[in-house]
Amino acid sequence: MVERVYLDYNATAPLRPEAREAMIAAMEVVGNPSSVHAEGRAAKGLIERARGQVAAAVGCKPQEVIFTSGATEAARVLTGQEVRVQDTAHDALWSYAGAGYAITAMGLANSETGVIADIPEREDGLLLLDVTQAVGRIPFSFAWSGADMAILSAHKLGGPKGVGALILRQGLDMPSLAVGGGQEMGRRSGTENLIGISGFGAAVEAAMKDASDKKWQQVEVFRNILESAIEESAKETIFVGKSERRLPNTSCFITPGWKGETQVMAMDLAGFAISAGSACSSGKVKTSRVLGAMGFDTVEAACAVRVSLGPETTEDDVLRFAECWLKHHEKFRARAA
Repeated sequence: MVERVYLDYNATAPLRPEAREAMIAAMEVVGNPSSVHAEGRAAKGLIERARGQVAAAVGCKPQEVIFTSGATEAARVLTGQEVRVQDTAHDALWSYAGAGYAITAMGLANSETGVIADIPEREDGLLLLDVTQAVGRIPFSFAWSGADMAILSAHKLGGPKGVGALILRQGLDMPSLAVGGGQEMGRRSGTENLIGISGFGAAVEAAMKDASDKKWQQVEVFRNILESAIEESAKETIFVGKSERRLPNTSCFITPGWKGETQVMAMDLAGFAISAGSACSSGKVKTSRVLGAMGFDTVEAACAVRVSLGPETTEDDVLRFAECWLKHHEKFRARAA
């Protein structure tokens, strides 16, 4: 059996043991968080604990954290608004793009390339930041960012899938994400996902410990080792955004003529999980809008792959991947000759 190496953290990170333990504990709590009896108060206490954990990680007030099913749902706060969307923003934001400028929506760190954007100075209008890929990997504080809103998902930092948050500046008047019973301070009605929220809180707290322990600095070293190994033998390969500020774990590279999907399948059969772009776009035959916005043409963009590492990635993992990729690269060059 082929030993698997997971190198697709930007799609989703493996569930952290801290999150798993918190979720199992939450399963034993029987009450509805909206109930006033002891069982309900116990459930509500878990939610408020997680709210505090997310707030501490994001650098906001606990009352500014609204739990959702993920960043995509959180982005629904843009519904009905006049929105200017950054060219390289995630599709979850692009679906709200319009001609207006009342709100600027942008990603702080790009999921496909890892490139970190500069937060613009604004004279008017509101700013929503997608910090899904950034939280826990690079320094970020909602309070000092100047943003009015932010969105994130638990599963990108080792929490469960299907839970996330909208960070909404206190006092900002925006439409509710869902109306009904008035949960989440009236911003997102519906009985809270107690198990998922508990896992989210534990995961984000563990992710911040990784950051304080400088684990991502070691990840960046391994990412650079990987790129150097490939660059040395595959000199035609282009590393997207290498000269710009990037996430420490992300490498997006283009080998002209060698389809990204072909590379992904070959690596998968060899035991390595990588991506040909954003996981939300996988399985769809379309050009990467992100790479197009960065100046790459359709043919070049079709030859891109993304390798994204995590705190559990080892130097041996990246060296084995580079060795395997280069063997397949030699076969590609031989066929193309």
